[in-house]
Amino acid sequence: MTTEQAKPLKPLAAIRELLGLVRFSHTLFALPFALLGAAMAAAGHRTGPKPWLGILLCMVTARSAAMAFNRLVDRHLDARNPRTATRHLPSGRLSVRAVTLFTIANAALFVASTALFLPENPWPVVLSVPVLLWLLGYSYAKRFTSLAHYWLGAALAMAPIAAWIAIRGDLAWPPVLLGLAVLCWVGGFDIIYACQDAAFDRQSGLRSIPARLGVGGALRLAAASHAAMVVCLVATGLSYPAFGLVYWVGVATVAVLLSYEHAIVREYDLGRVNVAFFYVNIGISLGLLAIGLLDLAI
Repeated sequence: MTTEQAKPLKPLAAIRELLGLVRFSHTLFALPFALLGAAMAAAGHRTGPKPWLGILLCMVTARSAAMAFNRLVDRHLDARNPRTATRHLPSGRLSVRAVTLFTIANAALFVASTALFLPENPWPVVLSVPVLLWLLGYSYAKRFTSLAHYWLGAALAMAPIAAWIAIRGDLAWPPVLLGLAVLCWVGGFDIIYACQDAAFDRQSGLRSIPARLGVGGALRLAAASHAAMVVCLVATGLSYPAFGLVYWVGVATVAVLLSYEHAIVREYDLGRVNVAFFYVNIGISLGLLAIGLLDLAI
């Protein structure tokens, strides 16, 4: 069955498949950093519920649009890759038309959601289309640059920066440094994840760090990226005086979790990549959010 011949689904089944398509649970990678950036911006400032609702809607719809678009762009490559051949579009569980409509709907909802910040703050509306174009552009990055992992990192790095702008309407060093930490973090773990497809990327003419440097070189670069993340988290704490001891304990914990991530993924043993990719990194994002909120609350 091709993606054009996908069997019609009942509404609840279609929603379940679409959420699986965009791996809705992976929203937990970026959303905690957006909420942390918003909490940092809101500290000492009075904010109503509307900006928080806007941040939540923008995060969910922007990520859903970008992920669905990525699946559309990569569907033919996914069909040729044994690791991804069972995904929703190559397997025919969803049609191209359904995923296209889902992408358009989420992109439109993302832009519309920025209106929640009006009239006090016009910047989310002004920046919505450029941000969306950057997010969608990632889907083509592996066609022309091996640095696609850091393109993805930059996309998620926008989360705390955009949340700060949404709350305050300006920009400062703390969210920028937190965004740089996210860039290094995502770039590093995406390199680890891409090690699974190093041979396929070379064969298909796709550009990636593992295809260019080999798995061993890629893992070393990922480790350097994660070391840079810790440095950026330290810089974030130094630039934001409201953080205290609890935050620094969190940074130390992140360093330990990153070390564990690299300890369980080896050049000749990638069997635990999914553990490193999902569970460890979800722990990092949710843990930093919890620790940041606790530190700001006490």
